[in-house]
Amino acid sequence: MIERKVSMGLTIAAFACFNSQVGVAAVAEQCLLEPYKTVNLGTPVRGVLSETLVERGHVVKIGDVLARIDSRAQQSTVALAESRSEFAKRTVERNKELIEDDLLSTQDRDQMATEAELARLELEQAKTSVDMRNIRSPVNGVVVQGVRTTGEFVDESEIYVLAQINPLNVEVVVPVAFFGQITEGMEATVTPEAPLDQPYTARVVIVDKVIDAASGTFRVRLELPNEDLKLPAGLRCDLIFPFEQ
Repeated sequence: MIERKVSMGLTIAAFACFNSQVGVAAVAEQCLLEPYKTVNLGTPVRGVLSETLVERGHVVKIGDVLARIDSRAQQSTVALAESRSEFAKRTVERNKELIEDDLLSTQDRDQMATEAELARLELEQAKTSVDMRNIRSPVNGVVVQGVRTTGEFVDESEIYVLAQINPLNVEVVVPVAFFGQITEGMEATVTPEAPLDQPYTARVVIVDKVIDAASGTFRVRLELPNEDLKLPAGLRCDLIFPFEQ
């Protein structure tokens, strides 16, 4: 039995056992399930929150609107830009026969086409300004925390903390004796703590190339599929690396 204290706050207990019938050695470690990604979701614009649509624990998908910043002024700009764009289109349409019969100068044709294009671009810009005030989720995940509430003024500040938990990261610290035996792509068995203590298969995605000299350990990260979001992040777990003999 090997037991060490490490910086991540876990006591790593490692043991190796060998089954001569199947020719497999199993190395067990304590591990921790963590979010695949944590996002501090903010806004690129200033304004007052007019709506907050989700709370802690809500499941969200990419593109979901989570909050809105007051956009009444920007919506007025959109209405004005729409009127200008429609007027430019009607001007081109009214002069369509003159253009086809080549009865307008090149300068007049160019001016009408340019004004119509500028009006279209102004309308797109105005709509983008409104859409930027819809705070959307960049991940499929869960809301960890709501930082702001309706009526608060925000200025490029954090509004929500989100966590992507499919897949989950399985973080483990391994004694240096096993360096070189654990490789990317290798599979291992992960068993979360009770009451969710059934085994799952995870895959190694990162093996640190730097050894912590003080503890004689190195870090390994695995990915654990969690499509149904059954497993929460933050659970401790046991992990078994199988090695063929």
